[in-house]
Amino acid sequence: MEGREKLEKMVEWTKLKIRIHSNEKRIIYFNEREIWWASVGVNIGNEVDGKNGYFERPILILKKINPNSLLAIPPTTQEKKGYYYLELSSNAEKKIFILSQIRLISSKRLIRKMKNNILSKEDFLIIKERLAEILDIKTKPTILAE
Repeated sequence: MEGREKLEKMVEWTKLKIRIHSNEKRIIYFNEREIWWASVGVNIGNEVDGKNGYFERPILILKKINPNSLLAIPPTTQEKKGYYYLELSSNAEKKIFILSQIRLISSKRLIRKMKNNILSKEDFLIIKERLAEILDIKTKPTILAE
């Protein structure tokens, strides 16, 4: 998407984002390991964009920060190779998680749970271990004595 078309999509997304942000009545219950459709919008540079009228794409809930915020990672069905992609197969379905696209999002962006919406504990652990490797997290942080 280039030039004018990209700008038009950004304007559409901004209008939708205002509506999403203004919706105070909707309460969303979500948990870690669930896969949801979320309005991720039209983004900048190499950030993944959403598609369709709600600028949506699937996301894996990696961490529930609080009832309003979560860490998410988008999967894709397109073939991707490299250090920042993790391919997992379950229930005869292949997903490739784009680990470099981890981000904090508002639960207001969640639209609906996907069918077969929960990742196995084993696959979830594999993702967390790879992220720890990418982020160079070797051990749990310790509190330094003062």
